[in-house]
This record gives sequence, structure tokens and C-alpha cells, in this order.
Amino acid sequence: MRRVFTFVALALLALGSRAEATSFTFDTDPFLGQTALTTPGRQVVPNEASINFNPATDTFRLGQFVFGVGDDVQFLNDIAANIPAGGVNTVVLRTLDNDNNPATAFGAGNAADLIAAQINVPTPGFFIYFNSGLNLPRLVFSKDLSDPDADLKVLFRMTNLAGAPDSLANFTAANFDFIPQDATPVPEPTTLLMLGSGTCLLLRKARRQKRS
Repeated sequence: MRRVFTFVALALLALGSRAEATSFTFDTDPFLGQTALTTPGRQVVPNEASINFNPATDTFRLGQFVFGVGDDVQFLNDIAANIPAGGVNTVVLRTLDNDNNPATAFGAGNAADLIAAQINVPTPGFFIYFNSGLNLPRLVFSKDLSDPDADLKVLFRMTNLAGAPDSLANFTAANFDFIPQDATPVPEPTTLLMLGSGTCLLLRKARRQKRS
């Protein structure tokens, strides 16, 4: 009987860990209703959603065809000087200061400039940087990571990570998922119900064994 309760406890613990994971989806035209693409020069489109994001469990689900990215998340988490000339479409920029003008807040444009100075292969993609004025990290889409004039759309700001620039080190490729345009949500089984049913069967079996 004790063995059964141990199994149930471990299963519930695992379920609780999975249940805490959250996916944040952006699969619509990032510049819909904006004049950014028809306005000369770089435009930074804000009005992003404020979210609580846990790098240990949560994911960004980004529409593959909406953003024009390929199938694979080509990820890098590093300082600007270590960004390669190509082969990345998702960057966590660990550089926090505006080297050209330290008195100016480090914003999305500054981060995009540092990335574009390193990448020379035209690539639509994403980057996370820490905005020194807002004191929090933001996820940004760039029409072309290699182009310092490419338009930018800020997708999310992570309000729970305010005041924690070191949190950038915790992001990995597992936090990103590119979803195809024709992907249809697959209903997940009601895990809790399945677990509850299985638990009842185990307990019933244990009682029968004890009686016999």
C-alpha cells in the first residue's frame, strides 16, 4: 500500500511541474495595421503584451510563416561580440550597455544595431534584450537581423523579470518553438483525469490485495 501512495505522490508532483509551464503564442502579422513597412528607415512598433515568463518552464510559440523564419530555432545566448556572421535566427543578447552613448537608455534599436553589426546574412529573426530604461527584458522580432534599418516589432515584455538582467542567462533554445502555418492544435488528453482514474485503479487493487 505504501508503494502505491509513493507512486501517486510522485505522479502528482510531476503533473504539478508540467502544469506550471505556459506557452505564449504570437502567430499573426506583427505589423498588421501599422505603417512601419511603408515608412522609410527603421520603425520600432511597441504595444507589446506584458507577461510573466519562467525560462525554466515556459515557451514562446512563434508562427513560422507569419515571421518568415525556417523550421529550426537557431539559437544563441551570448554577448554581441560572440554573435557569428550567420546561422542564428534567435538571439539572447547578453550585452546590457549602450557602448556608444552610456547616458542613453539601452533600447530595442541599440540591441538591433549590435546584432546587425555582427550578422551579415539576411535573416528574419528574434532577439531578447534587457531594456535599461524599462528595467526588464523584451522579446523583439526583426525583419532582418543583419540590417540596422530593419523594422522591429516588440512582441512581449517580461514584467516578472524586472530588475533582473542576469535572468537573460537562463534562456535556452527550449524556450522557443516555431509553429507551421497549417498546424492545428491537437487536444491534449486530460492528464489529471487520466491520472485520477489510474490512481483509483491502483488504490482499488491495493485494497483487494490487502483483503486477500
